[in-house]
Amino acid sequence: MNSRIQFSDFNLSKEVGKAIEDMGFEEPSPIQALAIPLIQAGRDVTAQAQTGTGKTAAFGIPVIEKIDPTRRSVQAIVLCPTRELCIQIAEEFSSLLAHMPRILVLPVYGGQPIERQLRALQTGVHIVIGTPGRVMDHLNRRTLKLDDVATVVLDEADQMLDMGFRDDIEIILKKVPQSRQTLLFSATLPQPIIEISKRFQNKPEFVRVQYAELTVPQISQSYIEVKDREKLDVLCRLIDLEDPQLAIIFCNTKRRAEELSGKVRARGYRADELHGDMKQSQRDRVMGGFRKGSIDILIATDVAARGIDVDDVDIVINYDVPQDVEYYVHRIGRTGRAGKSGKAITFVAPRDFTKLREIMHYAKVQIPRIPVPSESDVAATRTKVMIDRVHEIIAAGGLEQYIRIIEAETEGDLQTIEIAAALLKIQMEVGNEPAAEKRPEVDFADTGAEPGMVRFFLGVGRQHKVAPKDIVGAIAGETGIPGKAIGAIRILDAYSFVEVPKEHANDVYTIMKERTIRNQPTGIEPASAGKRSY
Repeated sequence: MNSRIQFSDFNLSKEVGKAIEDMGFEEPSPIQALAIPLIQAGRDVTAQAQTGTGKTAAFGIPVIEKIDPTRRSVQAIVLCPTRELCIQIAEEFSSLLAHMPRILVLPVYGGQPIERQLRALQTGVHIVIGTPGRVMDHLNRRTLKLDDVATVVLDEADQMLDMGFRDDIEIILKKVPQSRQTLLFSATLPQPIIEISKRFQNKPEFVRVQYAELTVPQISQSYIEVKDREKLDVLCRLIDLEDPQLAIIFCNTKRRAEELSGKVRARGYRADELHGDMKQSQRDRVMGGFRKGSIDILIATDVAARGIDVDDVDIVINYDVPQDVEYYVHRIGRTGRAGKSGKAITFVAPRDFTKLREIMHYAKVQIPRIPVPSESDVAATRTKVMIDRVHEIIAAGGLEQYIRIIEAETEGDLQTIEIAAALLKIQMEVGNEPAAEKRPEVDFADTGAEPGMVRFFLGVGRQHKVAPKDIVGAIAGETGIPGKAIGAIRILDAYSFVEVPKEHANDVYTIMKERTIRNQPTGIEPASAGKRSY
């Protein structure tokens, strides 16, 4: 894993590096690993890459690094075919620029009042992302000057040509200084694209990502359309419905994996996360639990999944649609191994359908939609499991003493079928108890906290680069209690103290024992009243 190219290999500014870390990306995608070094070296690049491969960051990172924020002029322009893509690219640039507020990005596209764009251009922007038609409109009005442009990006160039933008593109390129760097990204490279490259690029480097073949016919693939805010509930229903012995749930970022792992565990499931930033000892512990069966659900990122070598995975759930087509192939290949059948289900939010179509096209597979599982589906499945178990117990025999008890009861007013139904109801109600109610209550003695609060010791401190916001964020994010309800926090070199409301103390203690803060085990324990450090 460590031999692969890392973002740190690109010698990025600390601001861009921090933004990439905030976005949760663990390592460059294949197109980023190929294109970024070439673009940084000043080469013109023609890249064959599809939507959903991480190509926006492939040109966005080096473009941003070249901008001089002290010069209030347009230094880079990105041309793309549609309003939707224009907005999407602008949003990703904004994320990459989270710690560089002096660099200004402006999307320009039709359907938006042009006055807003005129005011922004007049004030001064550094990067323009636009559709060819609206860029031409600004050039004709002389409200957009391209004299200082050092980098031009043509994104989804084949689609722009198909939409009839060739003349506009050529006019725009002629207005940009000859000394510019020209980057061309296209899903296909037909002859017209090659001609554009020959006319407007200077000895371009050609890069292309080869996709893995999907050769897993024994895997049943499907998708569920679900909004982001509903994913957790649907996931828990799906796990209840499928009742897998071993399941892997994939997230796109390490932060997402950590957050989801805490929430799933808080609902009573035996889950843990695996991501690329974990130490080898942590990875070994998690994988050991997965193999031994003390962990049923592994919540993983794509980078971490390379180390997973388990044959008995019943189901793979893509909680996030993967950023790269190849990642989808690798993910679902974790099930259906050793000649067994497997199942892969992908959660698709409304904004993810473009990526899903790309996956189906390049993996040459049709992925059917299935309905969101309902509570009644789960109940029906659990009832069937229970009845099947009843048949097994009857076949196994040894029920004589229990039959005598039931016979004694049926001599009164009760019918055998009523007793069976009542026992089934009791069993179902036990299974439906909320996870929080199943947790054993811990009796917290005096911990030296304010009245109504419980004070906890945490085994993380300043030497672990822990700040109050890390403690508040971890506890609030994992347990669901409001951040403002968390009381006094005291951070020392090697450890810390935090107070939480007494009514939440049991949840905090139970959940946070299994969690990390800044990738460190919390080491949480009720504090001793005699060691109050405030």
